[in-house]
Amino acid sequence: MKIAIVCYPTFGGSGVVATELGIALAGRGHEVHFITYKQPVRLELLNNNIHFHEVHVPEYPLFHYQPYELALSSKLVDTVKLFGIELLHVHYAIPHAYAGYMAKKMLQEDGIYVPMITTLHGTDITLVGKHPFYKPAVTFSINKSDVVTSVSENLKQSTLKIFDIEKDIEVIPNFIDTRKYSTGYTDCQRSLMANEDERIVTHISNFRGVKRIPDVINIFYRIQKELPAKLIMVGEGPEKEKAEQLCDDLNIKDRVVFLGNSNEIDRILCFSDLFLLPSKSESFGLAALEAMINRVAVVSSNTGGIPEVNIEGESGFLADVGDVDEMASKALYILKDENILNKFKANAFKIASKFDIVNILPLYEEVYEKAYKSRFKNSY
Repeated sequence: MKIAIVCYPTFGGSGVVATELGIALAGRGHEVHFITYKQPVRLELLNNNIHFHEVHVPEYPLFHYQPYELALSSKLVDTVKLFGIELLHVHYAIPHAYAGYMAKKMLQEDGIYVPMITTLHGTDITLVGKHPFYKPAVTFSINKSDVVTSVSENLKQSTLKIFDIEKDIEVIPNFIDTRKYSTGYTDCQRSLMANEDERIVTHISNFRGVKRIPDVINIFYRIQKELPAKLIMVGEGPEKEKAEQLCDDLNIKDRVVFLGNSNEIDRILCFSDLFLLPSKSESFGLAALEAMINRVAVVSSNTGGIPEVNIEGESGFLADVGDVDEMASKALYILKDENILNKFKANAFKIASKFDIVNILPLYEEVYEKAYKSRFKNSY
């Protein structure tokens, strides 16, 4: 099947999932075309089954904000015609589903019907999408999609609650490619980051307010008072400078390492003992899943779809958003005893393995088949 995938090409979870999905589909013999404003960060290799088409947005003095949706719609139309695309898969309702629908209508003028699948990832629904300025367009775009999927049951229920949805929403969880996390590091080079007697705690995110970065620092502050430890902070974003200042204020600057964005997430997690994810909101918790597949225990908030990934008392622990003391207490319970730590690490890997892409990919292919067959029913 010839599939066009539209996503954000950044380090965010939706872009990573879309890119990994496209790579896996190409490995199964599908022809995959990525369409976005720059090459996705995880799309390192192009091959005969993987293609990238850049969306150019001309700048005109007339526009205060450049019309990306129009440029994307036009690029979709051109790509469908040029390469015989049979199906559109758009990740994020805003602006991709809206642009995809406009492309579909333009193509229908030429007698071409291409079904569209929209995958909801979270922020497009729970934050941006429900804003009064966007809510009508988001509702319209979802309802005009041929098939709608969400990455968690929690996100599905939130979508149905916030919007007047007429479509069925199928839950297909995010996934992990377990083969990519089989490292060759025999000792994971822990000495690069910490002394032999120190536990390594990690946090990876885009450092936005929703991630509650100060909570990460404050949890670690309590941990390091009880046992030797280092905190590895991976990512860039608006909260990073404040986090660095907080570390200075708490006099733990020498125990916290800020690495910025990294393409070596598996290597960093390889030598980690505990992952902290105290977010205010998470539609799924992909960062937690990546930690778990690397045998890292997780202490997180109990919000959104996280409890569907981080299983209480097995892969780690959950606590209410903002309950720093509880998270620190649970973290110390895991970290203080080597046997308990190893038990949680093993459980984390076992649970994460259920989300292996080999289990999830067939679910998407079933959805694709359903959408493809709809073209004959829905084409005029």
